Amino acid sequence: MNKRLITVFGATGAQGGGLARAILADPAAAFSVRAVTRKPGSDAAVALREAGAEVVAADLDDTASLALALKGAWGAYCVTNFWEHFSPAKEWAQADAMARCTKDAGLKHVIWSTLEDTRALLPVGSGRMPVLMEKYNVPHFDAKGEANRCFTDRGLPVTLLHTSFYWDNFVAFGMGPQPGPNGELAITLPLGESRLPGIAVEDIGRCALGVFKAGPDGVPQSLGIAGEHLTGAEMAAGFSRVLGRPVKYGDITLDAYRSLGFPGADDLGNMFQFKQEFEETFAGLRQVEASRRLNPQLQSFEQWLQGHKAAFGQE
Repeated sequence: MNKRLITVFGATGAQGGGLARAILADPAAAFSVRAVTRKPGSDAAVALREAGAEVVAADLDDTASLALALKGAWGAYCVTNFWEHFSPAKEWAQADAMARCTKDAGLKHVIWSTLEDTRALLPVGSGRMPVLMEKYNVPHFDAKGEANRCFTDRGLPVTLLHTSFYWDNFVAFGMGPQPGPNGELAITLPLGESRLPGIAVEDIGRCALGVFKAGPDGVPQSLGIAGEHLTGAEMAAGFSRVLGRPVKYGDITLDAYRSLGFPGADDLGNMFQFKQEFEETFAGLRQVEASRRLNPQLQSFEQWLQGHKAAFGQE
C-alpha cells in the first residue's frame, strides 16, 4: 500500500523536525515524509535522510521551489520562523506563497502552524500596551494570525494549529534556572500568577501527526495544543523536584521585561501581557486532554524535565 506523503516545511527546525521524526517513528507507518530545508547538507538534514526521510531543498521565498516540494504530496505542514527576520510582511508573503502552492498542488490536508491575532481582542493603540511596528501588539503573533486567511480564503482543507510555549526554550535560549547573587537558582518570567500553556517540541510534532491521521474533517478547523498549563511557581517547583535542589520563581514586571534590550524583547513582553490579560481565552483554546487524544504520548512538564536533566547539569 502506498503511504500518503506529507511535505514538512522547516523540517530541520523545532516544529517541522518534531513532525518529521514523529512520522518516521510511527508504528502505524501511515505516512512518508518529504523533509524540506534550505540546507540539505546540514547535520539535521543528513540525520533525517538516514532515518528514512526524503530530503529536498526549498526556500519559502522561492515559489518555484515550493511547488516542486509539494508535487505528489497528500498533505503539508506549513510553518514560518518570524525570528529569522522580524518582518511581519515577510512572514505574510511566505505564508501566502505556501497557501497558494498547496492550493495549486491539490493537497488533501494542510496544517498551518499559527498563533492568535491579538488585535481581535485588544485593538492597537488602546493604551494598554506599546504599539509595535506601527500597527501590531505582538508582531510574531499578529502576523501569523493575520495570515490564517491566506489559507482559509482559498478554501483549503486546512487545520489552524495554535502552538504553546516551548519548554525547550529553557534549554535553547538559556531561560532555565540561573544562580542569583546569593547562589540560589531561579527562573525569571513576566507571568505574575497566570498559567502558561506549554509543551515539548517533540509533542507538537506528535500532535500534528495525530491531526493528519484524523484528517481535515476529523478535527476542528482551529485548535490549540498544550502539555500542561503551569504558573511560574509551579514550573519552579517542577525544576526543584527534578534537579534535587531549590529553584525559585522570580517574577519580573512586563515593563522591565520589555526593556531588557535583546532583539524582540518588546514583542515578547507584549506577548506575556496578552497571555496574562486574556488567560482564559488563550489557555482555553489549548486543551490538554484534547492534545492527549491526538498524541497519547503527551508529556507533562516534569516528564519533559526528566528527559532533559543533562541540559541543566544533572545526570
